[in-house]
Amino acid sequence: MMSLKALHTIGEYLLLMIETFKRPDKGPVFRRQLLVEIVGLGVDSIGLVVLMSVFTGAIVALQTAYNIDSPFIPLSMVGYTTRQLMVLEFSPTIISIILAGKVGSRIASEIGTMRVTEQIDALRVMGVNPANFLILPKITASMLFNPVLIVISMAVGIWGGWAACVVTGMVSSVDFVEGLRGWFEPFTVTYALIKTLVFAFIITSVAGYLGYTVNGGSVEVGRNSTRAVVISSVLIIGFDLLLTQLLLV
Repeated sequence: MMSLKALHTIGEYLLLMIETFKRPDKGPVFRRQLLVEIVGLGVDSIGLVVLMSVFTGAIVALQTAYNIDSPFIPLSMVGYTTRQLMVLEFSPTIISIILAGKVGSRIASEIGTMRVTEQIDALRVMGVNPANFLILPKITASMLFNPVLIVISMAVGIWGGWAACVVTGMVSSVDFVEGLRGWFEPFTVTYALIKTLVFAFIITSVAGYLGYTVNGGSVEVGRNSTRAVVISSVLIIGFDLLLTQLLLV
């Protein structure tokens, strides 16, 4: 049975989300903060996403080509395998776990520092809803921009696989592109983007909750930042399995 502490945590999280998703008091302030968060949480992550995706796509393609040792298996399977792995799993799931480390820890430490320095209490005294002001722009920014990051990851990952095959000569460009274009189901991209939206919400809401509920000082802020990464990563894997069962099986 679920412990009372776990039930308390879930209830506290749900109550915080109710406060978070109330209508912002000032629309222009929310939109300005949203743009700031899109840059900080999304645009600043493009370089990392591109780097990870290019090398992963190249590795997947080369390993697939290396393990094809039967003349009955066409080399076009390299392009097909690279596309499927990048679209179905690596880009939406593994990149989201990487973002949980980069973005989640930043959100938890930022809000946690505001909590221990009593800035959140000051916002409440001024009549501002702190949860709505601090967490909602981060959730919205991630859910708007993370799908863009994932599409970029898919594209550069597949390109990385193609470039690695062509440069090494293990697979010709014609064979790779043939597999890339073959047996394509558009719903796989939709499935990946649905997962991305769910994962973006998990990353930002969990990190926001753990930062908002910090008790103590700088040590507790660091501890909750680490917990945000760990819990988000575990939830991403769990919801990955659940969404796969619901949408693909």
